[in-house]
Amino acid sequence: MKGTNRILFFDQISISDIAKVGGKNASLGEMYNKLNPKGINTPNGFSLTADAYRLFLEHNMIEQQLNDLLFSLDTKQYSNLAIIGETSRTLILSGTFPTEIIDEINEAYKKLSNDCGIKNLDVAVRSSATAEDLPTASFAGRMESFLNISGEKQLLEAVHLCYASLFTDRAIKYRHDMGFTGMDIAISVGVQQMVRSDKASSGVAFTIDPDSGFQNAIIINSCWGLGENIVQGRITPDEWIVFKPTLLNNHLNPVLKSRCGKKEYTMVYVDKTKSVSAEKTIINRDTLLEKQDKFSLTHQEVIQLAQWCYKIEQHYGKAMDIEWAKDGLTNQLYIVQARPETIHGKGRKQIREIFTLKEKGKLLTKGIALGDKIATGKARIILNPRDGNQLQKGEVLVTDITNPDWDPVLKKAKGIVTNKGGRTSHAAIVAREMGTVAVVGCGNATEVIKNGQEITVSCAEGKEGHVYEGILKMEISEQDFSQLAMPDIAPMFILADPDRAFELSNYPNKGVGLMRLEFAISNAIKVHPLALIEPEKIQDEQVKKELKELTKEYEDGKNYFIDKLAEAVSMVAAAFYPKDVIVRMSDFKSNEYANLIGGMYFEPHEENPMIGFRGASRYYSDFYRKGFALECEAMKKVRNEMGMTNVKLMIPFCRTLEEGRKVIAEMAINGLTQKENSLEIYMMVEIPSNVILADEFAKLFDGFSIGSNDLTQLTLGLDRDSALISYLFSEENPAVKGLIREAIRAAKRKGIKVGLCGQAPSDIPAFAKFLVEEEIDSISFNPDALIKGIENIIDAERELVKQ
Repeated sequence: MKGTNRILFFDQISISDIAKVGGKNASLGEMYNKLNPKGINTPNGFSLTADAYRLFLEHNMIEQQLNDLLFSLDTKQYSNLAIIGETSRTLILSGTFPTEIIDEINEAYKKLSNDCGIKNLDVAVRSSATAEDLPTASFAGRMESFLNISGEKQLLEAVHLCYASLFTDRAIKYRHDMGFTGMDIAISVGVQQMVRSDKASSGVAFTIDPDSGFQNAIIINSCWGLGENIVQGRITPDEWIVFKPTLLNNHLNPVLKSRCGKKEYTMVYVDKTKSVSAEKTIINRDTLLEKQDKFSLTHQEVIQLAQWCYKIEQHYGKAMDIEWAKDGLTNQLYIVQARPETIHGKGRKQIREIFTLKEKGKLLTKGIALGDKIATGKARIILNPRDGNQLQKGEVLVTDITNPDWDPVLKKAKGIVTNKGGRTSHAAIVAREMGTVAVVGCGNATEVIKNGQEITVSCAEGKEGHVYEGILKMEISEQDFSQLAMPDIAPMFILADPDRAFELSNYPNKGVGLMRLEFAISNAIKVHPLALIEPEKIQDEQVKKELKELTKEYEDGKNYFIDKLAEAVSMVAAAFYPKDVIVRMSDFKSNEYANLIGGMYFEPHEENPMIGFRGASRYYSDFYRKGFALECEAMKKVRNEMGMTNVKLMIPFCRTLEEGRKVIAEMAINGLTQKENSLEIYMMVEIPSNVILADEFAKLFDGFSIGSNDLTQLTLGLDRDSALISYLFSEENPAVKGLIREAIRAAKRKGIKVGLCGQAPSDIPAFAKFLVEEEIDSISFNPDALIKGIENIIDAERELVKQ
């Protein structure tokens, strides 16, 4: 057909046409023309331009009325928002289309159908505002889309509804928030061939971690059927985290982490034999149980999607928010939308508020944490956005789901708690955009939380958000590292929770000096490794049931342990790549191992586990050798299969030289040979014998890490957990400092790296100065102590220069 100013096919559109067709359609045209030839599938379509919308307004003589309505908005309390929205939409829907627009839509639809070889082609009809997807504003989700539209009558109806959706309450409110006034925003409507994801899967992807702004990750969410369930937060999707630096290397596995979501509902087409309106062309059904427990994409499909997302990001030169779909008839993947990511695209903050919960209360529910803040207030259970006026200032919204209709309500909420939704759902994006504390996907929030109940919503404890009973004490502090210099001595992290790694990588640092495996095992795996190796020894039926549920995706429970531990370590290794990440092999005490699922069937009882069967002595023992082999397999997967050679391994509580030799030999038996593939093996210096024989230990190991807590208690012969003698515990004791000094000097004599892990260098400036004077290579801090620790090191280095 001949081109007009009112209809443009995708091959006539580029990213420079936002003023004509809006951000969404401009991006589709750009991808269709520039990326389709590179193998990135984008379905064909056309756009009804902003000129057509303006002609519609002119034809019905309603532009001035709409303009007056918008300028009458109460911009303080929004008390008349609902009536303005309803009146505006009524004006639009009461209007009629000029004949020339109807004819041009029908002609374009017929051409698209013919090009696709299908009569009355199924299409998606999407709104695209002309100010949409600017770096500081995204109208995404504020206006309507209509799926599975077919036939001229249904198509015209869908276009009419798209025009009306420019005046939804949420779109009007957002328009004001973004500084747009009156009628300075127009609307274009995109008409695109439907991908038959109702018979397969679909979802969203971000080329940046939407929580932390970490730039080296691609986050992919997926569900069965149409992807609206993810966008609207109705379900908990499958999720994959893919690492960009290894993505294009076909010899490495770039998938850092995968999580099988419940995918509670599946959105599909309605029966085509029934005559329905454009608003009723899709239906949501309960997902079959066997499909809830099955991933909705294969591993290879995840990698293909991630590679496409990476290329799209490279093409646009910015982080992108992408929608994709898989056609169940052809098994082909398609990109159906791409827009700039508008939260972290604004730039990284250099001042960070740190929220710390100072007490714990009764846990009511938990879910996915958005952000890292804490909110307190009365809970207000609201199940319909029309009842949003019930939410009072300072209250926490508790609901089943949050979709774009909730936007005006969400902006009043002090916190948000939902039963359903993933961390890349539209509701999650809006919560981050507003900086609102939110815990989504709890499952039972509206059941266990009472209306009017005082609660604390905490997102400051990792990726898992917690909702506690009562108003709990918290502390808010600020960390400003915008002008913070990096000292000569390397400041590194002590890190336990892998879920915080992306966020913490934004801090000034030289890597991770100590990653503890215990947290990953107790939180991500939960099971004693020997219970997975010898499940026949488990007698308790309840324990058997728990093991079966946790390992349901695996034929062999050992692979469950290997995969989950590898995921935890790879998340940290990727976050700080290519900086060093020193991973300490497991250092549970026997009583702590016994607390893992199934652990009571394997662990001995010890009177003093702190100086008992722990660390190196377990690894080569007949008792735990098979469990240690699983840890080694996980580390081998991280380094060799995933390419994270920045991971170094560290052995804790190695009492004797003979133990050191045995552990290194045991690791080699399990495929972790020292120096091979640049593998370095460190040792924790935490026992006086380690210092007395430091020159000999330095011949065995590639580096030392001084564990000041254990070294202090074993040097002074005290239990650091005993309140009765806690006043004696001090790293500044001359005996302790003498051992630390000798350990550093021995490492220097033998030419190996040496660091220290502990709280003292951040709490005690004089102790930091002591370590600087001894020329230690690195000091590792807990996240909340890092900035203060760096400041102490810098002060000590400056003072040393003056001397």
